Amino acid sequence: MTEQHVVYTDGTTLSPQEVMMVARQQASVAVSENAWPSIHAARGVVERIVSTGETVYGINTGFGALVRERISPEDLALLQVNLVRSHATGVGEHMSLEAVRAMMLIRLNSLCKGHSGIHPDCIRQLVVYLNNNVHPAIPRIGSLGASGDLAPLSHLALALIGEGSVIEDGELRPTAEVLFEKGLVEIELTAKDGLSLINGTSQMTAYSTIAQQELSELLILSDVVLAASMDARSCSLTPARPEVHEARPHPGQAAVAQRLRTILSGSQILDSHEACDRVQDPYSFRCAPQVHGAVYESFLRLEEMLHREINSATDNPLIFPEPDRPGPHEVVSQGNFHGEIVALACDAMSLALFELGSISERRMDQMLDPTRSGLPAFLASNSGLESGLMIVQYAAGSSLAELHGQSAPRTAFSTTTSAGQEDHVSMGATAAWNLRVGVRRLSEVLACELLIASEALEHASFPSSPHVNGLVQLVRTISPPLQGDRSTSEELRTLAEMLRTGGWLARLESEHGRLPR
Repeated sequence: MTEQHVVYTDGTTLSPQEVMMVARQQASVAVSENAWPSIHAARGVVERIVSTGETVYGINTGFGALVRERISPEDLALLQVNLVRSHATGVGEHMSLEAVRAMMLIRLNSLCKGHSGIHPDCIRQLVVYLNNNVHPAIPRIGSLGASGDLAPLSHLALALIGEGSVIEDGELRPTAEVLFEKGLVEIELTAKDGLSLINGTSQMTAYSTIAQQELSELLILSDVVLAASMDARSCSLTPARPEVHEARPHPGQAAVAQRLRTILSGSQILDSHEACDRVQDPYSFRCAPQVHGAVYESFLRLEEMLHREINSATDNPLIFPEPDRPGPHEVVSQGNFHGEIVALACDAMSLALFELGSISERRMDQMLDPTRSGLPAFLASNSGLESGLMIVQYAAGSSLAELHGQSAPRTAFSTTTSAGQEDHVSMGATAAWNLRVGVRRLSEVLACELLIASEALEHASFPSSPHVNGLVQLVRTISPPLQGDRSTSEELRTLAEMLRTGGWLARLESEHGRLPR
């Protein structure tokens, strides 16, 4: 495999884009050479503690509420194996392969930061599994997002020691059997290894990274969809004038207004009604920079958080070697495993997605209602005999109703576990999964708006802008103009998928110019 297909982990520089290269494109993985000194230094502290017999949490004690239990030296390896086995207790459907690979890479990168004290063989095993497509079967549900994503990561660790199951060609198979076929061997856990593998925010960060990467394209495309609806409804671009947004200088709304001006540049529809007598457009068009802009700011905060979280040490305890002053103080019990920062960012983004879907659905209503649009009722060519795109709005409303459910904060719930030792949890994994689902629902709503806008533009006397026309042309490869009634269900399903993962933004920008960010 060539150099450009290798993603290097060092605990510091991994990007969400690289996570997706490994998760979705199955790029190869390697540990950066500059990561190994810190990895070895932290491991040296663990081995010294084992040899001296100092009592240190996570190395020679029980876990959680069992922290006061001292473990004998001969049982330290079994302690880690028992930890992994007992905590591998998840339920529900299995995580997708892309989510598993993202989680494995994020866990690997965190361990490469050099504060975990894990044996280097565990790090090498993660690399081997990723590069040989050994994908642990991991139930999605089980994490409370506080003491790390314990249950999901335990299923991952279980596979590393040759136990549990992996997913091979869509089927569940015993890990040991697959390792034998691939000529690979399991690892043996030593002091602290199990705890380092399972204590961290890797599942919630994986799901939120996948969601963020899909949103990085979907949100920009949502502005192109908005622009298509504006031209379909003969709306004014005046509310996007720069001075408007200088007067209220929120960066998100300014960015969206600038994008709209760029997207609609060259629209003959816009030029044709520049001097019309319409005073103001409905809020769903006129206030779109303010609404879309607020959503975009939530996205930027999510993006910033993820860059930090992906490159963070999130297990407990952490090790900060002091070669000149060795002792138990080098091992610090703390709370970096708590997923509150991820959970709150995901909750905020989920609420923002509902707002974006809500204003999108209102624009559909504006285009389908002949009393307001001046277009045929429901865009049918023979209204009454035909229903046109009437039910497309219904489908959007149904997806929007689910988005409304996803807007409820998952951080509003906490539960006390481990005999009161873990008395506040983040529900970060649940919040991240909720966001992941929310992105899918939003893409469905936007697909509905795009289909309606594309059909409405068929009635325009002038062409729209190059960016809008380019997007409509892509739509027409999937959904031709109406010629009588037909089912549009599969068309909408495909449109939603293409908006989310089809690379349409890259195609538009390569052909018609990059849009402002």
